[in-house]
Amino acid sequence: MGTAASPEDSPELRASDLAALVEAELRRPPPAAARLLAERIRARHGPTTAAVLFYGSCLRRGTSEGVLDFYALVDSYRAAYSSRALALANAVLPPNVFYLEADSGSGERLRAKVAVLTLRDFARGAAGAGLRTGIWARFCQPALAVVLRDPEAARAVVEAVVEAHLTAMRRVLPLLPVGQTLSYEALWQRVFRETYAGEMRPEAETSIEALYRADPSRYDRVARAALEALARRGSEGLEVEIGSDGFRLAASAPQASRSALRRVLAKAVYAAQLFKTAFTFGDWLPYALWKLERHTGTHIEPSERQRRHPLLFGWPLLWRVLARRELR
Repeated sequence: MGTAASPEDSPELRASDLAALVEAELRRPPPAAARLLAERIRARHGPTTAAVLFYGSCLRRGTSEGVLDFYALVDSYRAAYSSRALALANAVLPPNVFYLEADSGSGERLRAKVAVLTLRDFARGAAGAGLRTGIWARFCQPALAVVLRDPEAARAVVEAVVEAHLTAMRRVLPLLPVGQTLSYEALWQRVFRETYAGEMRPEAETSIEALYRADPSRYDRVARAALEALARRGSEGLEVEIGSDGFRLAASAPQASRSALRRVLAKAVYAAQLFKTAFTFGDWLPYALWKLERHTGTHIEPSERQRRHPLLFGWPLLWRVLARRELR
């Protein structure tokens, strides 16, 4: 399975047209593993599934070894579940996160982590609403729309992913120096550092730097398009000189203050989300053991009691995975 390529330059894709760039990227052919898992996800939630999006490290590395990350976008939580409790949990503290395994048909075991959101909540998160950075931080990076139910769903997804790129720029530009020429790499490295810090996720500096370096031309292209889009809006207090290799801020919008209360609330929401995921994740014991073995190199055999009653006796294993921020 090869590494996914960036949309190729063409006369139809002007650098200033962020929507065209986003749509071309989303509509790239998905790898077979992602297609198979996305169909399983669509079957699980039925006709209310408007889109299934594939993103994350497996897409970036072009591999099906690991856990493939998906968002399932639905019309309504009530229609997506037979359980009223799951629907309520998703509405009160979105998203619900589930674990899914499937046989590839060639002997490979495929693993997926699936976050479920309504299209409306996805759009709100992409625009930066709420306390968590998760959606816009993930979808200013490459993604594939493996399932798009109809033209209306496709349009809504493209608009939301465009907004995710603009939100990333809006959040980081006030933190950058005015009057200094900066590279697009410096811009994106600041975006990634801020988003990891906002989610309280520990990540090595080399891992953060590798995000941009996985596809520099892609990030340069969408950064230019996003900056031009923000400048055209004229309501951000932004004055920017945009070049092929970098940009210079002549003026930037003031940064909105982040109160101590907001930080406390963000931590509480994150902790509550992790706790909820422990219950929605489904058969998480095999996943927890697999994750721990990958990180530690040690095979851990659960006791019979842990196998039979994971929610009662499997907590020491789950806690070790939660401590690594793996169920996010």
